[in-house]
Amino acid sequence: MPARIVMNLQNLLSLAKPATPQHRGIVLLSARELDKMRTVGKLAAQLLNHLEPFVQPGVSTQELNDEADRWMKSHGAISATLGYAPPNHPPYPGSVCTSINEVVCHGIPSPKQILKDGDIINIDVTPILDGYHGDTSRMFLVGNPSETARKLVEVTKEAMMRGIAEVKPGARVGDIGAAIQECAEANGFSVVRDMVGHGVGRVFHTEPQIPHFGKRGTGVKLRPGMVFTIEPMLNEGTYELKFLSDRWTVITKDKKLSAQFEHTIAVTEDGYEILTLP
Repeated sequence: MPARIVMNLQNLLSLAKPATPQHRGIVLLSARELDKMRTVGKLAAQLLNHLEPFVQPGVSTQELNDEADRWMKSHGAISATLGYAPPNHPPYPGSVCTSINEVVCHGIPSPKQILKDGDIINIDVTPILDGYHGDTSRMFLVGNPSETARKLVEVTKEAMMRGIAEVKPGARVGDIGAAIQECAEANGFSVVRDMVGHGVGRVFHTEPQIPHFGKRGTGVKLRPGMVFTIEPMLNEGTYELKFLSDRWTVITKDKKLSAQFEHTIAVTEDGYEILTLP
Protein backbone atom coordinates (compact mmCIF):
# COMPACT_ATOMS: atom_id res chain seq x y z
CA MET A 1 0.00 0.00 0.00
CA PRO A 2 -0.29 2.02 -2.00
CA ALA A 3 -0.17 -0.49 -4.83
CA ARG A 4 2.55 0.34 -7.32
CA ILE A 5 1.72 1.48 -10.83
CA VAL A 6 3.25 -0.88 -13.39
CA MET A 7 6.69 0.38 -14.43
CA ASN A 8 6.16 3.98 -13.39
CA LEU A 9 5.51 5.09 -9.83
CA GLN A 10 6.38 8.65 -10.90
CA ASN A 11 3.23 9.10 -12.96
CA LEU A 12 -0.08 7.71 -11.72
CA LEU A 13 -1.58 8.08 -15.16
CA SER A 14 1.08 6.02 -16.93
CA LEU A 15 -0.21 2.52 -17.65
CA ALA A 16 2.88 0.90 -19.14
CA LYS A 17 3.68 -2.80 -19.47
CA PRO A 18 5.71 -4.69 -16.85
CA ALA A 19 9.46 -4.22 -16.76
CA THR A 20 11.87 -6.55 -18.54
CA PRO A 21 12.70 -9.34 -16.04
CA GLN A 22 15.88 -8.57 -14.15
CA HIS A 23 17.37 -8.72 -10.67
CA ARG A 24 18.92 -5.25 -10.67
CA GLY A 25 17.59 -3.21 -7.78
CA ILE A 26 16.28 -6.18 -5.80
CA VAL A 27 17.44 -6.26 -2.19
CA LEU A 28 17.83 -9.61 -0.41
CA LEU A 29 17.07 -9.22 3.29
CA SER A 30 19.32 -10.68 5.98
CA ALA A 31 18.06 -12.88 8.83
CA ARG A 32 18.15 -9.85 11.14
CA GLU A 33 16.14 -7.78 8.68
CA LEU A 34 13.59 -10.56 8.23
CA ASP A 35 13.08 -10.62 11.99
CA LYS A 36 12.26 -6.92 11.89
CA MET A 37 9.88 -7.50 8.99
CA ARG A 38 8.13 -10.26 10.97
CA THR A 39 7.65 -7.88 13.88
CA VAL A 40 6.20 -5.02 11.85
CA GLY A 41 4.21 -7.41 9.66
CA LYS A 42 2.56 -8.93 12.71
CA LEU A 43 1.82 -5.42 13.98
CA ALA A 44 0.14 -4.51 10.67
CA ALA A 45 -2.05 -7.63 10.83
CA GLN A 46 -2.99 -6.89 14.43
CA LEU A 47 -4.00 -3.38 13.39
CA LEU A 48 -6.49 -4.79 10.88
CA ASN A 49 -7.84 -7.11 13.57
CA HIS A 50 -8.20 -4.12 15.87
CA LEU A 51 -10.14 -2.14 13.26
CA GLU A 52 -12.58 -4.94 12.39
CA PRO A 53 -15.21 -4.21 15.08
CA PHE A 54 -15.24 -0.54 14.04
CA VAL A 55 -16.34 -1.43 10.51
CA GLN A 56 -20.09 -0.88 10.95
CA PRO A 57 -22.87 1.02 9.17
CA GLY A 58 -22.83 4.68 10.22
CA VAL A 59 -19.07 4.85 10.85
CA SER A 60 -17.06 7.26 8.69
CA THR A 61 -13.83 6.30 6.99
CA GLN A 62 -12.22 9.22 8.81
CA GLU A 63 -13.11 7.57 12.11
CA LEU A 64 -11.42 4.36 10.92
CA ASN A 65 -8.37 6.38 9.89
CA ASP A 66 -8.16 8.20 13.21
CA GLU A 67 -8.48 4.99 15.22
CA ALA A 68 -5.76 3.36 13.12
CA ASP A 69 -3.48 6.36 13.63
CA ARG A 70 -4.07 6.33 17.38
CA TRP A 71 -3.41 2.58 17.61
CA MET A 72 -0.19 2.75 15.59
CA LYS A 73 1.19 5.55 17.75
CA SER A 74 0.26 3.66 20.91
CA HIS A 75 2.40 0.76 19.63
CA GLY A 76 5.41 2.91 18.76
CA ALA A 77 4.75 2.94 15.01
CA ILE A 78 3.95 5.61 12.43
CA SER A 79 2.01 5.46 9.19
CA ALA A 80 3.97 5.17 5.94
CA THR A 81 1.12 6.66 3.94
CA LEU A 82 0.50 9.86 5.88
CA GLY A 83 2.20 12.61 3.89
CA TYR A 84 3.58 10.13 1.36
CA ALA A 85 4.22 12.10 -1.83
CA PRO A 86 5.90 10.36 -4.76
CA PRO A 87 6.59 12.61 -7.77
CA ASN A 88 3.47 14.07 -9.40
CA HIS A 89 1.31 13.27 -6.39
CA PRO A 90 0.05 15.53 -3.62
CA PRO A 91 0.91 14.29 -0.12
CA TYR A 92 -1.44 11.45 0.80
CA PRO A 93 -3.64 12.82 3.62
CA GLY A 94 -4.53 9.57 5.40
CA SER A 95 -2.89 7.13 7.79
CA VAL A 96 -4.64 4.26 5.97
CA CYS A 97 -6.36 3.74 2.61
CA THR A 98 -10.11 3.06 2.69
CA SER A 99 -11.48 1.78 -0.61
CA ILE A 100 -15.23 1.18 -0.81
CA ASN A 101 -17.21 -0.74 -3.46
CA GLU A 102 -16.04 0.50 -6.89
CA VAL A 103 -12.85 2.05 -5.46
CA VAL A 104 -10.03 -0.25 -6.50
CA CYS A 105 -7.33 1.23 -4.24
CA HIS A 106 -5.97 4.37 -2.56
CA GLY A 107 -9.36 5.60 -1.33
CA ILE A 108 -8.85 8.65 0.90
CA PRO A 109 -10.55 8.64 4.33
CA SER A 110 -13.17 11.37 4.81
CA PRO A 111 -15.62 12.42 7.53
CA LYS A 112 -18.25 12.67 4.79
CA GLN A 113 -17.83 9.07 3.66
CA ILE A 114 -20.12 7.01 5.86
CA LEU A 115 -20.26 3.23 5.70
CA LYS A 116 -23.69 1.83 4.85
CA ASP A 117 -25.25 -1.59 4.97
CA GLY A 118 -24.17 -3.65 1.95
CA ASP A 119 -20.82 -1.95 1.38
CA ILE A 120 -17.54 -3.79 1.00
CA ILE A 121 -14.38 -1.97 2.06
CA ASN A 122 -10.67 -2.60 1.75
CA ILE A 123 -8.53 -1.17 4.54
CA ASP A 124 -4.86 -0.97 3.59
CA VAL A 125 -2.29 -0.30 6.31
CA THR A 126 1.47 0.20 6.38
CA PRO A 127 2.94 0.92 9.81
CA ILE A 128 6.64 1.69 10.06
CA LEU A 129 8.41 0.24 13.08
CA ASP A 130 12.15 0.47 13.66
CA GLY A 131 12.58 1.63 10.06
CA TYR A 132 10.77 -1.30 8.42
CA HIS A 133 7.39 -1.37 6.63
CA GLY A 134 4.57 -3.83 7.35
CA ASP A 135 2.23 -3.75 4.34
CA THR A 136 -1.10 -5.57 4.30
CA SER A 137 -4.77 -5.07 3.44
CA ARG A 138 -8.04 -6.89 3.93
CA MET A 139 -11.65 -6.72 2.78
CA PHE A 140 -14.43 -6.16 5.31
CA LEU A 141 -18.17 -6.69 4.82
CA VAL A 142 -20.46 -3.94 6.11
CA GLY A 143 -23.79 -5.38 7.19
CA ASN A 144 -25.18 -7.69 4.50
CA PRO A 145 -23.58 -7.22 1.07
CA SER A 146 -24.99 -8.88 -2.05
CA GLU A 147 -24.10 -12.43 -3.02
CA THR A 148 -22.01 -11.03 -5.89
CA ALA A 149 -20.05 -8.85 -3.49
CA ARG A 150 -19.48 -11.75 -1.11
CA LYS A 151 -18.31 -14.00 -3.92
CA LEU A 152 -15.94 -11.33 -5.24
CA VAL A 153 -14.39 -10.93 -1.79
CA GLU A 154 -14.02 -14.68 -1.29
CA VAL A 155 -12.50 -15.28 -4.72
CA THR A 156 -10.06 -12.37 -4.32
CA LYS A 157 -8.73 -13.87 -1.09
CA GLU A 158 -8.51 -17.31 -2.70
CA ALA A 159 -6.67 -15.85 -5.71
CA MET A 160 -4.13 -14.15 -3.42
CA MET A 161 -3.50 -17.42 -1.56
CA ARG A 162 -3.05 -19.31 -4.85
CA GLY A 163 -0.52 -16.73 -5.93
CA ILE A 164 1.32 -17.03 -2.62
CA ALA A 165 1.43 -20.82 -2.98
CA GLU A 166 3.56 -20.40 -6.12
CA VAL A 167 6.37 -18.68 -4.21
CA LYS A 168 9.59 -20.70 -3.84
CA PRO A 169 13.22 -20.38 -4.91
CA GLY A 170 13.56 -20.81 -8.66
CA ALA A 171 9.94 -19.96 -9.40
CA ARG A 172 9.16 -16.97 -11.58
CA VAL A 173 7.11 -13.87 -10.93
CA GLY A 174 4.89 -14.91 -13.85
CA ASP A 175 3.91 -18.07 -11.96
CA ILE A 176 2.32 -15.89 -9.26
CA GLY A 177 0.37 -13.78 -11.72
CA ALA A 178 -0.79 -16.78 -13.74
CA ALA A 179 -2.20 -18.54 -10.67
CA ILE A 180 -4.10 -15.42 -9.63
CA GLN A 181 -5.44 -14.77 -13.11
CA GLU A 182 -6.57 -18.39 -13.56
CA CYS A 183 -8.51 -18.29 -10.28
CA ALA A 184 -10.13 -14.93 -11.01
CA GLU A 185 -11.21 -15.67 -14.56
CA ALA A 186 -12.48 -19.15 -13.71
CA ASN A 187 -14.92 -17.42 -11.36
CA GLY A 188 -16.02 -14.76 -13.85
CA PHE A 189 -13.96 -11.85 -12.51
CA SER A 190 -11.20 -9.73 -14.08
CA VAL A 191 -7.75 -8.93 -12.72
CA VAL A 192 -6.50 -5.34 -12.60
CA ARG A 193 -3.49 -4.98 -14.91
CA ASP A 194 -2.33 -1.49 -14.05
CA MET A 195 -1.42 -1.95 -10.39
CA VAL A 196 1.17 -4.40 -9.10
CA GLY A 197 2.71 -5.72 -5.91
CA HIS A 198 6.21 -4.54 -5.00
CA GLY A 199 9.32 -5.18 -3.02
CA VAL A 200 9.21 -3.79 0.51
CA GLY A 201 11.50 -3.51 3.53
CA ARG A 202 13.27 -0.37 4.67
CA VAL A 203 11.97 1.18 1.46
CA PHE A 204 8.19 1.40 0.93
CA HIS A 205 8.20 0.54 -2.78
CA THR A 206 11.07 -1.18 -4.54
CA GLU A 207 11.81 -4.03 -6.94
CA PRO A 208 10.61 -6.58 -7.87
CA GLN A 209 7.27 -5.69 -9.39
CA ILE A 210 4.63 -8.40 -8.92
CA PRO A 211 1.89 -8.29 -11.58
CA HIS A 212 -1.25 -10.24 -10.69
CA PHE A 213 -1.69 -11.67 -14.17
CA GLY A 214 0.79 -13.27 -16.50
CA LYS A 215 2.36 -16.34 -18.02
CA ARG A 216 4.05 -19.16 -16.13
CA GLY A 217 7.81 -19.44 -16.53
CA THR A 218 8.29 -15.74 -17.23
CA GLY A 219 9.57 -12.81 -15.21
CA VAL A 220 12.11 -12.43 -12.43
CA LYS A 221 13.37 -15.64 -10.82
CA LEU A 222 12.66 -15.79 -7.08
CA ARG A 223 15.52 -16.13 -4.59
CA PRO A 224 15.66 -16.58 -0.80
CA GLY A 225 15.68 -13.23 0.97
CA MET A 226 13.34 -11.49 -1.47
CA VAL A 227 10.43 -9.77 0.26
CA PHE A 228 7.47 -8.39 -1.66
CA THR A 229 3.73 -7.85 -1.54
CA ILE A 230 1.15 -9.92 -3.35
CA GLU A 231 -1.98 -7.76 -3.51
CA PRO A 232 -4.40 -8.73 -6.29
CA MET A 233 -7.30 -6.47 -7.18
CA LEU A 234 -10.24 -8.31 -8.78
CA ASN A 235 -13.14 -6.53 -10.46
CA GLU A 236 -16.73 -7.59 -10.95
CA GLY A 237 -16.66 -6.20 -14.50
CA THR A 238 -13.88 -4.80 -16.66
CA TYR A 239 -10.31 -4.57 -15.40
CA GLU A 240 -10.06 -1.06 -16.84
CA LEU A 241 -9.61 1.77 -14.33
CA LYS A 242 -10.32 5.45 -13.92
CA PHE A 243 -8.11 7.79 -11.91
CA LEU A 244 -9.85 10.58 -10.03
CA SER A 245 -8.76 14.20 -9.93
CA ASP A 246 -7.29 13.88 -6.41
CA ARG A 247 -4.49 11.90 -8.15
CA TRP A 248 -4.82 9.06 -5.64
CA THR A 249 -8.23 7.41 -5.81
CA VAL A 250 -8.58 4.66 -8.43
CA ILE A 251 -12.03 3.33 -9.40
CA THR A 252 -13.37 0.76 -11.83
CA LYS A 253 -14.15 2.29 -15.22
CA ASP A 254 -17.61 0.69 -15.29
CA LYS A 255 -18.33 1.58 -11.62
CA LYS A 256 -18.76 -2.09 -10.72
CA LEU A 257 -17.34 -3.63 -7.56
CA SER A 258 -13.67 -4.25 -6.82
CA ALA A 259 -11.92 -6.18 -4.04
CA GLN A 260 -8.34 -6.56 -2.85
CA PHE A 261 -6.32 -8.56 -0.34
CA GLU A 262 -2.63 -8.10 0.41
CA HIS A 263 0.12 -9.93 2.27
CA THR A 264 3.85 -9.32 2.50
CA ILE A 265 5.77 -12.46 1.57
CA ALA A 266 9.36 -13.58 2.14
CA VAL A 267 11.00 -16.15 -0.13
CA THR A 268 12.61 -18.80 2.10
CA GLU A 269 15.11 -21.56 1.31
CA ASP A 270 12.30 -24.04 0.67
CA GLY A 271 9.21 -21.95 -0.06
CA TYR A 272 7.65 -18.85 1.45
CA GLU A 273 6.69 -17.17 4.69
CA ILE A 274 3.72 -14.83 5.11
CA LEU A 275 5.04 -11.96 7.22
CA THR A 276 1.70 -10.19 7.77
CA LEU A 277 -0.14 -12.69 9.94
CA PRO A 278 -1.45 -11.68 13.38
